[in-house]
Amino acid sequence: MFTGLVECRGTVLRLERHGVDARMILRSESVFSHTSLGESVAVDGVCLTVVFFDGAVFAVDISAETLSKTTLGSKNPGAMVNLERALRLGDRLGGHLVQGHVDAVGTLSQKRMAGRSWRFYFTVPEELSPFIVPKGSIAVNGVSLTVNGCALGRFDVNVIPHTAEVTTLGMLSPGDPVNIETDIIAKYVYNMLRAWKAAPSDNPKVRAAGVDEDFLKRHGFL
Repeated sequence: MFTGLVECRGTVLRLERHGVDARMILRSESVFSHTSLGESVAVDGVCLTVVFFDGAVFAVDISAETLSKTTLGSKNPGAMVNLERALRLGDRLGGHLVQGHVDAVGTLSQKRMAGRSWRFYFTVPEELSPFIVPKGSIAVNGVSLTVNGCALGRFDVNVIPHTAEVTTLGMLSPGDPVNIETDIIAKYVYNMLRAWKAAPSDNPKVRAAGVDEDFLKRHGFL
């Protein structure tokens, strides 16, 4: 589990293909100099396991599934990525709960200045839209951001100068692909409501009427 608060940027040294899988070797900044074997690290928002480390250099294995659902397979030597170590119990949760399980690849469609910040506009697969709401949280390349506005298949966020400087978001140009992870809470709520709605109406344990005043009373909310 992560927070979406990037600790530092890293540089891809090489991407080694092993059949359908791959191994990525990276060099991180000093904050990652004490990486442990087997620990979880978010690389551009993708949760991966450290399989080798030597000071600031470490390696992670990438499965075929991850290569197919993220941007990692297109990273060339010299590419910059966002890095975050896993959240420890007791740490401040300054961003939001991020699993490092990327939902899909989105695209930066437009960026423009908004005061001292940037306004970024992204397009995403339409099936992600139910999990993206105004003022909700979303992770873009592992960076926790607040949704300003959204519509079917698109959303926009503000990127403050500090975030643009210390992450790779400031390097993005229109047309660039990005890893998108929507809010895990929204996904669970959506799935539960869909199951309740689809349940047989004569099931005494699961009512199909959806969320209404009676539902809230029966479950102790009123």
